[in-house]
Amino acid sequence: MSLSLIAGLSWLIAANVIAMFPSRDHHWRNAYMLITLGVPILGWITYEHGPLLGLLFLAGGASVLRWPVYFLARRAKALVRRPPAE
Repeated sequence: MSLSLIAGLSWLIAANVIAMFPSRDHHWRNAYMLITLGVPILGWITYEHGPLLGLLFLAGGASVLRWPVYFLARRAKALVRRPPAE
């Protein structure tokens, strides 16, 4: 197993363990930290093992961090639907 896959699986395990602990800010601070660490790891996995495994880890990360993905999609949809300013 390559070092990038070990890092990716460690990230997934750490994200699940962090989600088990209570948090006052509903884990947003932890989510920002996980996103900051996860994006380079995802790029590393994609670079070493190709886009298929990269998409698989992207789906795994999105399932763990579903609320930031939900709010990002909601904001993008609002930007697309917004009428042009006159």
